[in-house]
Amino acid sequence: MAWYPGAVKMELQPESDSQPAIVPTQLIFHSIGAPWTKERLYEYWRDGTNLDSHFGQSYDGSLAQYIGTETRADANYLANRRPDGSGAVSIETASNSDHTDPWTDAQVEGLIRLGVWMHQRHGIPLRICRTASDPGYGYHRLHADWSVGGTACPGDARVAQFKNVIFPAIVARATGQAPDPSEEDDMPLTQADINAVATAVWNHTETNANTGEPVYMGAVMAWMDKVHVTQTDKILRQLAATQAAVTALATQLGQVHGVDTATVVAAVRQAVAEAVIHVDIDVTGTPAATN
Repeated sequence: MAWYPGAVKMELQPESDSQPAIVPTQLIFHSIGAPWTKERLYEYWRDGTNLDSHFGQSYDGSLAQYIGTETRADANYLANRRPDGSGAVSIETASNSDHTDPWTDAQVEGLIRLGVWMHQRHGIPLRICRTASDPGYGYHRLHADWSVGGTACPGDARVAQFKNVIFPAIVARATGQAPDPSEEDDMPLTQADINAVATAVWNHTETNANTGEPVYMGAVMAWMDKVHVTQTDKILRQLAATQAAVTALATQLGQVHGVDTATVVAAVRQAVAEAVIHVDIDVTGTPAATN
């Protein structure tokens, strides 16, 4: 038995153990004709009917697997298990009762990922089934042998999605022509990526609202850096001058009133040093060591 790692395992018994083995050669997409979650569908297979499918899918795209993909499930009529031992894997998906709504974006993504896994795990060929027994991918109403007396499942909107979105994406991802979005999101930035972003930001332009002339972000950032350095230097010079003036006054005070000049000067220098640290934090964002 094979279990898809992207689905919650909700094994149907006794069907999972008692039904015969198959060699999976097809993946057939269905709509259940009810807005059920995968959990509700499991309950229906377990308690309400003698039919079943390998997979079920909620509107939010999440999947459950009820039977291993190398065991027969009874949702595809003559494709369930053929005399040669081959058979179809089935997935029932949440839908409205008329089979008229399209698959949600989350459902589409979940079906694509399942389709890629079926190719990778079971070697299902990347083609739409040309006949009822031809290996490949299909939807329930594609071939008469897949249903009893015909069916509209999965509906016109979903058939169009299968042809135009889902199956092409399965082929593209399975052959490496398109990445899996989840894998693409997890890829870290390379140094080349970082350099490209920095260059784009530096060369980006905005229009001056007053003159209509272009303003380069790189020039703005360079100007801001220059202003920042100039302002910091000016403040530190002013504080140094203040320290020198207060020190001179403290010396004179000691000479006139007989206080300990060294003690006064040390206290003043400590106060000024602390002021310099606070100013440097405000201006640069980091405290600077003061000797």
